[in-house]
Amino acid sequence: MPKRERVMRMSVELPLWRALTGYRVLTMIYAVGLFISAYGKFPRPWLAIAYFVVLAGWTLATLPKVANAASCTKRFLAADLTIAVVGILLTRLADSPARIEAGGPTLPSIWTAGAVLAFAIKGGWRWAAFASTLIAVANLVHRGAPTRDTVHNVLLVWVASIAIGYVVEVARASERTLARALEIEAATRERERLARDIHDSVLQVLAMVQRRGTALGGEAAELGRMAGEQEVALRTLVSGGLVPVSRISEDAAEGALVRVVDEPDTAESGDGPLDLRSLLAPYAGAQVTLSEPGAPVELAPHAARELAAAVGAALDNVRRHAGERARAWILVEDWTDEVIVTVRDDGPGIPEGRLAQAEGEGRLGVALSIRGRLRDIGGTAELISVPGQGTEVELKVPRASEAPKDTRGKAEKR
Repeated sequence: MPKRERVMRMSVELPLWRALTGYRVLTMIYAVGLFISAYGKFPRPWLAIAYFVVLAGWTLATLPKVANAASCTKRFLAADLTIAVVGILLTRLADSPARIEAGGPTLPSIWTAGAVLAFAIKGGWRWAAFASTLIAVANLVHRGAPTRDTVHNVLLVWVASIAIGYVVEVARASERTLARALEIEAATRERERLARDIHDSVLQVLAMVQRRGTALGGEAAELGRMAGEQEVALRTLVSGGLVPVSRISEDAAEGALVRVVDEPDTAESGDGPLDLRSLLAPYAGAQVTLSEPGAPVELAPHAARELAAAVGAALDNVRRHAGERARAWILVEDWTDEVIVTVRDDGPGIPEGRLAQAEGEGRLGVALSIRGRLRDIGGTAELISVPGQGTEVELKVPRASEAPKDTRGKAEKR
């Protein structure tokens, strides 16, 4: 038996339209009841009867028009408001002047508020202000002179309709926001499902091809390199969406693997904080494991890029000194006042005094590429290495780190 799908539509306006439908019917009956109770006091009752026949027929015939916003057209609203205004002005001809001066009700009575509420629900507080103003003018013309009761009723309808119109606008905005949130949640769940399936199949196959291709060498090594690139791109896609393209190529001059990341133009990326995870995602691969928080790790743009570059320099050192088969792990910790990124490998470690000797010989990779970058953004870099047990680089960046001010090219005033 085929499975049937049920489409559920959410609408915060639907209860308001239903309430308006009931209000129009009840107030129409109420207005007719008021007329019947005072029938003998009307000098021209036939005029009132004709109006109530039109009012009752219009109210019942247009119930579908106030069922939802789509059915409630501008033409209907204009006609509805016209009937309300005509009923108010017609009272002066149908009723006696004594009853009017004593504050007697108009022919449509409180039915006119329904016409104003239809404007409020359909178009918001601006439409409500327009409709209630016309009703107010009609009431003042009917009374001849503003009285306390008339002003009170006019202000009550005016304020209530504008308030309801404003609430409707806020409800619509909230409904759109909720719908967008539900779409994002559904997309996230689907991406997580695809990520699980891909991780259990495609990524493992690509990692195996990379390892076997590197071990076989020759043309198989090139195939393994391409599989490694695709694994990095696919892993990044399923973990955090589209990110800059990462390419790995061999630099013949240095004899090492170099990672090239196509980053977006900084002028177009804005001045807002960057998610460090998106900058570190391209470094993940078969030999590099990235462990990161589930929420965005936001830093100032300059600090985030410098920290990511320092991580890249640390991984370059792993490949250069520990070998292509050495594994590395990147751990991202997001604390309240700082961000800590740890890069650890399972290589042979650095002999004691080797870093000082390298700096003395002019090889300043760790000193400049790692410690220098962290120092420029107010952070620190600590390197711990034990021979035979690998190397660990701990990078700490404070939350308030900003790009250093560039004073180059400024002339000093004397």
